Amino acid sequence: MGYNADKAAPREPSSSPTSPVRSVRSQDHRRSVTIQATGAAVICMGLAVHFTVYGSVGDFAADALYAVLAYLVVAFLVPRVRPQVAATVSFVVCAVIEVAQLSPGPAALAEVFPPARLILGTTFAPLDLVAYAVGVSAALTCDLLIQRRLAGSSAQTSG
Repeated sequence: MGYNADKAAPREPSSSPTSPVRSVRSQDHRRSVTIQATGAAVICMGLAVHFTVYGSVGDFAADALYAVLAYLVVAFLVPRVRPQVAATVSFVVCAVIEVAQLSPGPAALAEVFPPARLILGTTFAPLDLVAYAVGVSAALTCDLLIQRRLAGSSAQTSG
């Protein structure tokens, strides 16, 4: 008996081009790349605002972008996290960092390592908490709208 190509072992489901497993992996990869690119853009915008827009408007915008970046970091580190959970975690992290500014630690660290000032801040400002809420809310809204649109387009192409 020779080799019969018609009776070759079936492929694993994950290797099929139309497999749901491959589709989920592809979506995860696409989301990861999108989060990274968006994060890079947010960092650039945040630094531009921080160094060029002065006063309370610049502070508020930079803090809101900081919160957007926190949301993106959570979404990147935990890819399957629900958007509402990512928003909650990112706001809490921002708030904890802000409250930590009531201690001398962040300012002392900024004296030794000046770039730490951009991440940890140095002075507590209650308005920053509002900016974080605005930034996280904007990121959450965008994420939910994008997911809804992608779900609608994938339903149209598969149906």
